[in-house]
Amino acid sequence: MSGKNFTGFTLSARGSKTFRGFNPATGEWLEPAFHQATSEEIDAALALASRAAPALRAMSREATAAFLRVIGEELETVGEEWIERAAEETGLGPARLAGERTRTINQIRLFAALVKEGSWVDARIDPALPDRKPIPRPDLRRMLVSLGPVAVFGASNFPLAFSVAGGDTASALAARNPVVVKAHPAHPGTSEIAAEAIKRAVQKSRLPEGTFSMLHGIDPEISLAVVRHPAIKAVAFTGSLKAGRAIFDAASQRPEPIPVFAEMGSINPVFVLPGAARERRDEIASGLAGSINLGVGQFCTCPGLIVGKEDEAFKQFAEKLAALFGQAAPATMLHPGILKGYGEAVKRAQKVKGITAHPSMLPADPARTAATPVLFETDAAAWLSNAELAEEIFGPASILVHAEHDETLLQIARTLPGSLTASVFGDVSDLSAHRELIAVLEAKAGRLIFNGYPTGLEVSHAVHHGGPYPATTDPRFTSVGTAAILRFARPICYQNFPEKVLPPELQNENTLGIWRTIDGELTKRNAG
Repeated sequence: MSGKNFTGFTLSARGSKTFRGFNPATGEWLEPAFHQATSEEIDAALALASRAAPALRAMSREATAAFLRVIGEELETVGEEWIERAAEETGLGPARLAGERTRTINQIRLFAALVKEGSWVDARIDPALPDRKPIPRPDLRRMLVSLGPVAVFGASNFPLAFSVAGGDTASALAARNPVVVKAHPAHPGTSEIAAEAIKRAVQKSRLPEGTFSMLHGIDPEISLAVVRHPAIKAVAFTGSLKAGRAIFDAASQRPEPIPVFAEMGSINPVFVLPGAARERRDEIASGLAGSINLGVGQFCTCPGLIVGKEDEAFKQFAEKLAALFGQAAPATMLHPGILKGYGEAVKRAQKVKGITAHPSMLPADPARTAATPVLFETDAAAWLSNAELAEEIFGPASILVHAEHDETLLQIARTLPGSLTASVFGDVSDLSAHRELIAVLEAKAGRLIFNGYPTGLEVSHAVHHGGPYPATTDPRFTSVGTAAILRFARPICYQNFPEKVLPPELQNENTLGIWRTIDGELTKRNAG
């Protein structure tokens, strides 16, 4: 392991500032030292990316799909070294990380299959109508093409699946864009192993050197320098609201503003309706306790708010959930900085008048960066009058709110910030009686879940992992699933172009066999 930056195929360590990985489970600093990127290294990586962009844009779908498959193969050849280093740098268990590795490789292959099929480019053809009266129609042909170099920021909580070789990188490369990754400083060694695998895949696929680069940095200014670089055309980020907003603002204030697809804070509300509380209160309480504490509450879909209509069944549900939290085991968080932020958020919530805390009764070992699970309980009046209770507590905590009436449930729902998910537990009569609540939640979340828990996200074609601000900066797009590719493409329309110089996707003969929209009809037939 070199501790160096990847500027294309070159390993570079020009800067004097270094940092190390940290094992949160043991309190040990890890070797080697990693070199923070200099402005010269940032410029070098982006110059290579700019030069690579035209060649990538011209790649065939077969070559693009093959390249993605080679990345998956290279990641498989790494073996257990990747898992072992990630476990050291994050405190996550090998079993969890092995599952994440499988997800990482499978989602790369899913994008390979999407690209090979080819219809994602949304080709649209309106053939010329020269005899149309009173004005002839020109020949118009539209499709999606690559944006250009994309900056990807690794996330702390998924060191494999949302990091160097994660879904953002896979979807940006699938759209034929060069990628420059800013590695997360909490798992630099894990990042280097993935970067080396992608570099080998680029070389084996005989692609331009600037197809992929990776830069290290612990200072926020390094991240902002990448975002502000004129060569960058889009940004993908997963992390805190504070960091995501800083990146979004920097991108917006550039002479040439660029899109930022940032996933940030989300409280993922859960509404337990009366029928569900009566019939399945213990089952739902057990499932929610498991979902909140899964991964020490460090999933972006962790349920941070639980709301129910006050009656005897909901009181018993609340008692059961509080008892489960009293028995919940403290566990190691990803990094001391995350534990510190969690502790500060818990203290702020505890100071709110009218709130009761139900912490775990089991001891948390600070030497192991362990966090104590906490369930907070309050009424609707206290929650509605304290805006800070609607902010995400990143960690194993949730706030349970007792609502007096159906109108109070609606009032809470209307006040919610945007979230990645919203969950509703109920039966058919519950849904019929709370249709307005469902309608409100549809406007508040990107994924609406019935009788299920938000943690555990399927990577698929139909999934949506996004939501209104502050969950993301653009609720129209997802960062998980094949639709994530649409973030890194833009439409271009060719008017009256000779057919021979059109991309194959827009030529009259459908040699690729893809779905296209011709005169408003989705079809695989030839045009003209």
